[in-house]
Amino acid sequence: MLGLKMETDPRWVDIASKSIEEILIDHAYCEQKAASSGISLIILFPDRVELVEELTAIVAEEWSHFERVLKELRKRGFQLGESRKDEYVFKLQKIEKKGGSRETQIMEKLLLCALIEARSCERFKLLHENLEDPELKKFYYEFMVSEAGHYTSFVNLAKIYNPEEKVKNRLKEMLEAEGEIIRGLEWRQDRVH
Repeated sequence: MLGLKMETDPRWVDIASKSIEEILIDHAYCEQKAASSGISLIILFPDRVELVEELTAIVAEEWSHFERVLKELRKRGFQLGESRKDEYVFKLQKIEKKGGSRETQIMEKLLLCALIEARSCERFKLLHENLEDPELKKFYYEFMVSEAGHYTSFVNLAKIYNPEEKVKNRLKEMLEAEGEIIRGLEWRQDRVH
């Protein structure tokens, strides 16, 4: 369903499970950035009613996710800590095509968001399936389901403003590029991406 072209190295989850504090801290910042990205899109395209309505709901959900991860950190005696640069998102943003019509700009930004949600979903699935802690397994299952839903929402929103075939073709190109980014990145056991 997600169309990712490069799977996460299986060693990631083995090491990530031993760095759960770092994963939770990074996860919290991912949720915060997702909410912020949604707000930015609303600010950029306030005249697009469907986009504003859908993203308002997603922003609220992403912020509630941030709060949930903070609660999980506190419960385990951890603190939020410093924000980290997300090299994956930084590289991904470089594949966004600039210019063109507003509809094309909307598509580019929404599909970037979709890719980030897809990769998060894949990583959360790995955590759900491989962590030993039953509470964290359930925790990451719920996040996996949510990220899959957000992925679908972003792609469907892009199709409201652009022809379906155009969206499918661009998403395919972007998935290929995302796979190359994953292939070229040094994977970090203490990061969601």
